[in-house]
Amino acid sequence: MTMPATGYPTTLDDTGAASATVEFPQPSSSTDLDATNVEHDILHTNLSKTVVALQTKLGITDSNPTSGTLLQGTGSGSAWSSTLPAVTLGGAVTGGDQVMSVVTHKDYSETVYAGGNTGATPAIAETNGNVQTWTLNAATATFALPAASGLQAGTSITLILTQDGSGSRAGVFQVSGATTLVKWAGGTAPTLSTGAADIDILTFMTIDGGATPTWYGFVAGQDMS
Repeated sequence: MTMPATGYPTTLDDTGAASATVEFPQPSSSTDLDATNVEHDILHTNLSKTVVALQTKLGITDSNPTSGTLLQGTGSGSAWSSTLPAVTLGGAVTGGDQVMSVVTHKDYSETVYAGGNTGATPAIAETNGNVQTWTLNAATATFALPAASGLQAGTSITLILTQDGSGSRAGVFQVSGATTLVKWAGGTAPTLSTGAADIDILTFMTIDGGATPTWYGFVAGQDMS
């Protein structure tokens, strides 16, 4: 039987029972390593070539990983580094509420969450998105802004509120699970625009977060229809 030479690194070598297509056959205790069965010299040659190919790919310097580093290609091998090179993300990344420092953002956007009709008690969750659209369809909608241990200080939420076809819908804004109201400039909450399909944009920010946050409200624009 003739064994094929290793195909690594262009193809993945096969393992398993000895055959004419398996580069790394798995001999049993009774397998003869000879020219008519699993060829001893080719088996060693394939193993040697694969090891050298791996050394070439990974590099020949000390490859012991250190805490907090990633293995990166250097152009002539690889090295462990705590600094990411220029990369393009191929999918979503969850930050786990970790701090990113000294960052320059360019051409970024925020998720816009379509909340639909408010009903009388719309609950606002920042985890849905920091920009949210809602249609006012109850006489008074009492908005419950987030309050939970995972709410981060510095969180902001922008609500884009559209009156339904009837109009004259009112809004009350308070902290979820409490009767504490949002704080507004001068202590006076805005009166929402009342015309059918009128659009108001309100922005909220908390500087403490947590389960008992203080929310501050700002009018970004009214009657934007």
